[in-house]
Formats: sequence, structure tokens, C-alpha cells
Amino acid sequence: MPLKKELRFRDLIVLGIAGAVGTGALFSTAGMANAAGPAAVLSWVLGGIFYLFIGLTFAELSSNIPEAGGPTRYSLYSHGRVTNLLNAMADLVWYLFIPPIEALAVVEGLSYFLPSLVGPGGSYTLLGAGLGVIFLLLFVPFNYFGVGAFGKSTTTFGIVKLVFYVALALGLAGYFFSAKNFFSYGGFSPFGFAGIFSAIPLAMFAFGGIRVIPDYAEETKDRHKLASSIVWVVLGQTLIYVLFAVVFVGGINWSSLGLSAGNWASLSLPGNPFVDLAKGNGALLALALIVATIGPFVTGYIYLGGGTRVLFAMGRSAIVSKLMKQLNSTYSIPVWSLVAFAVVGAIITFLTSPVPTIYGLISDAVSAGYIGFAVNPVAMMVLRKTYDKKFRGGLPIALLAFVFSALIAFWNGWPVVPYSVAIIAAGALIFGIIYRVGRNFINSLWYIFYIAFLLVMSYIGGEGALSILNFYQSSAVVAVVSAAVFFPWGILSGLRDVKTPKIEEIESQ
Repeated sequence: MPLKKELRFRDLIVLGIAGAVGTGALFSTAGMANAAGPAAVLSWVLGGIFYLFIGLTFAELSSNIPEAGGPTRYSLYSHGRVTNLLNAMADLVWYLFIPPIEALAVVEGLSYFLPSLVGPGGSYTLLGAGLGVIFLLLFVPFNYFGVGAFGKSTTTFGIVKLVFYVALALGLAGYFFSAKNFFSYGGFSPFGFAGIFSAIPLAMFAFGGIRVIPDYAEETKDRHKLASSIVWVVLGQTLIYVLFAVVFVGGINWSSLGLSAGNWASLSLPGNPFVDLAKGNGALLALALIVATIGPFVTGYIYLGGGTRVLFAMGRSAIVSKLMKQLNSTYSIPVWSLVAFAVVGAIITFLTSPVPTIYGLISDAVSAGYIGFAVNPVAMMVLRKTYDKKFRGGLPIALLAFVFSALIAFWNGWPVVPYSVAIIAAGALIFGIIYRVGRNFINSLWYIFYIAFLLVMSYIGGEGALSILNFYQSSAVVAVVSAAVFFPWGILSGLRDVKTPKIEEIESQ
């Protein structure tokens, strides 16, 4: 029984933008202003440029290999089992964190009415954690009744959600905007380029929404629209994020927030930043509270569906139980993957609820995600000799996408990178032993050493434990070594006999 092809081009556009514009737009902007000041606006623009190159690699790969959870499978065809295991674990960590983040963000929004949901330090109380688990489980019905129903509900709720988001941004700009914030407190870029680049990882959490599109590639009616939908989604996301960044910086009322004017480093606010900005106007506050609850909820159930496809792909790769690729006979969705992903997500929601702020969870997800994303530009170069559809400028696109992925993972810094690497390594070791994944180990050495390189650089560079190299020096080393060593090494490590599956072969797995 194949997956049903019911998602249209419009569904993909809304899926990508509505899936991305959630907690990232609301929380990342404040965290980025904390690191970069008003230049957080520029961080969003650079983030969009970075992600466009990463997105183009997804576009070429998914257009030629349109299978569910594709980014978790491409490395299997290009480098074999061990690389695919590591890549899949990184992808899985990325996805496992996001629905809990969104569920807890909904709780954060509701805490305005029920302060007992959040403790004085910003961590969630037992009641708040329990409510977060309930919200995560409520994401399940939106994914259970088939991809057609999922597409229709997502398009409807997604459009409504985006209208609310834009209305909130424009409303805040009309009532609270002050250009003084952009230039009067240390200038536009008070922390220099180091601040601008340090802020980008928080942006890249928000831009991750286009990753969902190739995960649904097998359920798309016209795979030839996958590439254009990815490009349009990146552009749409960027416009919304830049709008929110401009509005946030211009809308900061330092005294009402209890902060000294121009103290950008104090802007990691414990609550929802846009709810805090809107408190001076009743109508805008109501709109902000609607956005704070509906926005993350829609993003959460979309990512639960994307994560389900990742687990489904891992089942096809035989690195988790075969049950994970079993489809429901009525709705043709990977039902056991959905159940397993939701249960694990609920546990993570409860366990991470004591974390004081959402920002730490975002950083952990980004670091793991971009360690996983880095494989795809290399896989694209190995596999493209088998493609029917190749983009112009494939080599420079893949090279830049690989370097940008490396920098984004590295800029998360110490100790975020080692946390993510430890989780990926532990998962790969456990599942590798259980499912006897050992083939093509030599082909994976480039990726293993690449991860180790990022780990070492996060320790000795920037704000690491040793800080032997400053931010600029260490960033340059990461970029140059990634481009000159690991990118070509990865391409040369590709399988000799590369074969990519045809559509009928994908559906029969």
C-alpha cells in the first residue's frame, strides 16, 4: 500500500511557511536582539540567504528522489549504512525537540491567564508541564486522518495563523514603533559582526520549516513543484521574520519591561516577548495572546507529522523497528511512527519543562539539526550523476550549503554542540548495535571526523571552554576546513556503485 499523493502546490507553500513561522518568530527575535542588538534584522536576512542555499540542495534532491522523510534517506544512497545512521539520528534529534518546544510555547501563552503554569524563574510548573504534554498529544489527530485531511486543515489554519501574525506585527508597528531604538543605544550593531553571526543560529531554528517539504515529497501530487515551493517558502519566511525583527526592535519600551535603556544583553525575556510588547494596548494584547497560542500549536502538529516521516524513513532503512514503516489501512499514514513519535515527544515535553527558558531548547535542536543537514549537500554531489533534473551551479550551491551548515552548528557554541553530539552518538551506538549497522564504515569516516572537528572547534574557539581562537578566527577556520577538507573528502567517500530508487521502488519498500 503506497502513501497517498494528495498535497497540492498551495498546500506545500502554506505547510512550509506556517510550519516555520511559530515559536521562532516570537522567541528567536528577542534572543537574537540580545546577541546582536538592532542588527538582529540583518541576522535574519543573512539567515535567509544561508538557508536558501541549504534549501536548494533539498530542492534538487527531493525533485529527483521524492520519498517520505527523504533527507533522512539520501545519505543511504550516497554513503551507505553508517553515514545514514548518524545522519538519521541528527535529524531525529532535531525533530524530537520541536513539537515539545511548540507545546510548551502554547503553555507560555496561556500562562498570561493562568500564572500557575509557569514558575517565577520561567520554568514550567508540574501543572504547566502536564498541560504541555496534553497539547503535544492533541497534535496527533491532525496527523492521523490521512495526508489529505492534514493538507486541508493545515492550509486553512495556516492561512488564518499567518493573517494573525502579520496583523500583530503591523499593529505593533503602528502603535509602539520607535526608530530611536535602532540608532541611539550603541548604534545599529553594538556587538559588531560577532553579534550578528552569533544570532544566526536562533534564526536557523525558524528557517527549518522548509525541511518539512521534502519530508512530504512522496505525498505530493506534482513532484516538479517541490523545488519552486521550497524557494517561495524561504522567501516568504524571510519577509515575515524581517518584519517581526523590525517591529520588535522598534517596539521595545525599556522602562515598561523593567530594563535600562539600551541594555540589549538583558533581552532574553522569560515570557513571550511579543505579549510583553503588546501589554500597553488591549486589542493588540488580545491579538498577541491569540498568536502566542495558535501559532505554536499549528507549527507543533506540522512538525509532528514531519518527524513521523523521519521515523518512517528510518524504518525503511532498517535502523529502527519495521513497525515504523507500517501504514494504516484506512488513512495510509505511518501509524506506528506517529504513535511512537508522539509518545517520545510527550516524554521529552515533560522532562524538559524545568528548563528555565525556551532559548536553550532551540539551541540544542539547531545544533543537532544542522549537523544532520550538512550531509545533504555532499550527498547531492555524489548522487547527481544519476539525476534527471540538475540545477545550474550545483557545485557552488552545495559547497556554500555545506559551509553554512557547519557554521550554524558551530555558532551554537559550547556546551550546546557537545550536548547534541553526545545525544547523536548515543542514539547511533544503541540503534547501530541493535540493528547491526556496520556496513560502509569507511565511507562514513569523513562525517565522523567532521562532527569531531566541530566538537573540537566549539571547545577551543569563540566562547568555548578554552577560547584559544576568537570568534572571527575560529569561524574562519571552520569555514575554510569544511570547504577545503570535509566537503571534498565527503564527495570522494561516496559509494562506488551509486544507485537511486525510482518512484515505484520507493513505494514498494
